[in-house]
Amino acid sequence: MEKVMKNVQNDITGKVAFLSGASGFLGQEIADGLASAGVTLYLNGRNEEKLKNLSDTLNQKGYKSFIAPFDISNEEEIKHFIKNFKENRLDIIVHSAYSGLSGTIETSSSNDFIESYQISVISIQNFIKAALPILRKAKEKFGDASVINISSMYGMVSPNLNIYKNADESNPPFYGAAKGALIQWTKYAACEFAKEGIRFNSISPGPFPSLEAQKENKDLMTEIKKKVPMSRLGKPSEIIGPVLFLANPSSSYVTGINLPVDGGWTAW
Repeated sequence: MEKVMKNVQNDITGKVAFLSGASGFLGQEIADGLASAGVTLYLNGRNEEKLKNLSDTLNQKGYKSFIAPFDISNEEEIKHFIKNFKENRLDIIVHSAYSGLSGTIETSSSNDFIESYQISVISIQNFIKAALPILRKAKEKFGDASVINISSMYGMVSPNLNIYKNADESNPPFYGAAKGALIQWTKYAACEFAKEGIRFNSISPGPFPSLEAQKENKDLMTEIKKKVPMSRLGKPSEIIGPVLFLANPSSSYVTGINLPVDGGWTAW
């Protein structure tokens, strides 16, 4: 058993991965998890300084990472990145990028919905179209290619607005709508590319509030914990295992799933 587990853990060593939203709260944990597993990691986001700090931290640990500072919601910038991509393969894509505020239906604008959908869904659609040739090379030459989209439990269920004090705190309707669309897009992609062996799956994190949010909204955190069967918030490091599982060729028969990582939130 020990030998088998060692082989599984080493399965993504030497692979090439692209991570959008890399400097975000969960993105940083995902970056550390992938890099520590031995992949060559390209860190994407719009803030070059944050990406550089993250890359420096990873590389000081002996990992191999590069920054890819561009706006993934811009199709031309995606094409430019792929055209100048130094690797001849891309084994793993993790799409974690998101940008948006709080709100309710009453306070949200149409532009809120457009921007949320643009970064969550249209960006990965455009990126996959551009990256297909190198994804296919990874599958043909190395046996596996995996795309992992980071959705949300609110792409599956609605937030309970009763736990929020006002619209300024509420998880907004455009967030869940975009994340729900991302889950559906992932299933469609899984079916379209299944015959080629390129796998598409999504992960739906539950309550993983930032440390700042936990300090500033203690009453809200208490209410959130009550809704979790495990009675606690998620730890950022707890997103790494699910990502590595879906990135690993040992999950080669897994495609089209949405994996909740929510402490049981969506189970009751």
